[in-house]
Amino acid sequence: MEKTISFAACCILVLFLITGLQTRAQNADIDLLRNISGTRGSSTDAVMNGITQSTYPIALATPAAQLIIGYVKHDKQTIHNGWQTVGSLGTAVVLGYGLKYAINRNRPYEAYKDINPYHYDTDPSFPSGHTSIAFVNATSLSLQYPKWFVIAPAYLWAGTIGYSRMQLGMHYPSDVLAGALVGAGSAFIAYKGQQWLLKRKQKKIKGIVE
Repeated sequence: MEKTISFAACCILVLFLITGLQTRAQNADIDLLRNISGTRGSSTDAVMNGITQSTYPIALATPAAQLIIGYVKHDKQTIHNGWQTVGSLGTAVVLGYGLKYAINRNRPYEAYKDINPYHYDTDPSFPSGHTSIAFVNATSLSLQYPKWFVIAPAYLWAGTIGYSRMQLGMHYPSDVLAGALVGAGSAFIAYKGQQWLLKRKQKKIKGIVE
């Protein structure tokens, strides 16, 4: 009986601790968002919205340019890079939207009336889709062309996309962090997956030749 009471007491204590940590995390999340979105103004809104709106055009233009250049020049590596970027984007979209509707987190302006967004979106908040797509591009390019003059501007752009989503009041900081992880992770999975497929193909060709 005493063991049962002790076990129940431990469970209640753990529950309180988890609830307290969740509350702290949520408070930190909204406090940071308030600090960031509180810097809004008509001029900054226009700039940040312009940065946000660059996400999808650049994300689509990157693999399109790689594939066009690759096929025109008959450059197999650039063609592989283009398809790998396409695979990364597809993986990020599936993972990102899967998480969005599985978790179904409200946008910050739906939960907190003092958050005034630049505009209203109807899809769930977690993770940030714009951020995940931006980090897909940045990570794909960084893996394909590991030079500082590619990596630095790619991640600077992706990071600015994430910041713009918070500054415009569209996402919590945790949404943006999760979006960055989804994007970077999707690019890494696609990159490693393509490497595995190419090695497998080379082994088959080698086996046929031998």
